[in-house]
Amino acid sequence: MQKSIRAAVASDFEAVNAFIVEQLHSNVDLVENIGHYIINAGGKRMRPVLVLLAARSCGAIGDAPVKLAAVIEFIHTATLLHDDVVDMSAMRRGRPTANAQWNNPSSVLVGDFIYSRAFQVLVSLGHIGIMQVIADTTNVIAEGEVLQLLNKHRVDITEAEYMRVIGDKTAILFEAAAYCGAMIAGADESIQQALKQVGRDIGLAFQLVDDALDYDGNVEDLGKNVGDDLAEGKPTLPLIHALKHAEEKDKELIRQAILNGGTENLQEIIRIVQSSGGLEYTRDLAKRHAAAAAEKIMLLPDSSFRTALLQMSELAVARVS
Repeated sequence: MQKSIRAAVASDFEAVNAFIVEQLHSNVDLVENIGHYIINAGGKRMRPVLVLLAARSCGAIGDAPVKLAAVIEFIHTATLLHDDVVDMSAMRRGRPTANAQWNNPSSVLVGDFIYSRAFQVLVSLGHIGIMQVIADTTNVIAEGEVLQLLNKHRVDITEAEYMRVIGDKTAILFEAAAYCGAMIAGADESIQQALKQVGRDIGLAFQLVDDALDYDGNVEDLGKNVGDDLAEGKPTLPLIHALKHAEEKDKELIRQAILNGGTENLQEIIRIVQSSGGLEYTRDLAKRHAAAAAEKIMLLPDSSFRTALLQMSELAVARVS
């Protein structure tokens, strides 16, 4: 499915990759080495593809969507570099993280370089409305990162607090990708707002599925180790649901795991999450967000781009069907 989504914007996608390589040029070798390392690590590239599909589905012409897609990917890449340092992660997308391959200071500083390069490209587009959206988006992402850090090892976190974190940390960039894609095309305000919500719903669905897979996935699906969230003391929705519905002795085991981190009791906690309905609940919520995205996508005129957007909403939850 992922290949067919990219096929709708194949030439644009190749142009984005070429533009990214061009823009990663630096007179400092380490900057280029780390930048290329993380960009070439793979990943679904769903955010830049979302920019392209939103823009082309609204009739955009020219290369502005390509540059905008690169901006979104640069912002995402910079957040990954910083995230891995904050989380002390050793693996991403099936290989060592940049901070594990080099060191934490280098990863943080190259992340800063990529952030600043994103805004250099953004300025070249000369669209003040899009500049405002991207500036606001990066600010919200930073707040989401801080909130997630504050929520580590909390056993009293609510579902609403969790949804705010994934909305601010993850879904907001999907939202900006689709919204700005429509803006660069000069779409009507109603279509811009519809695609903005499409991006948010797809982003929420992706993150919810990722959080479910942490208790029911494998390294190939995740690109990281199963149980990484638990090891870091992150109370994601499967655990939050289990804390409300499991038996008391099982709840206490989860509380201790969140408070202390580590994966000593991972298999038992996976059993509790599954038996309490935590995985099913999380997956169902992801499917509802994907369905809401699909409903709004149908407001667009029929085209191969609209079809690919629908496939993207399906892909968000394809791993849980």
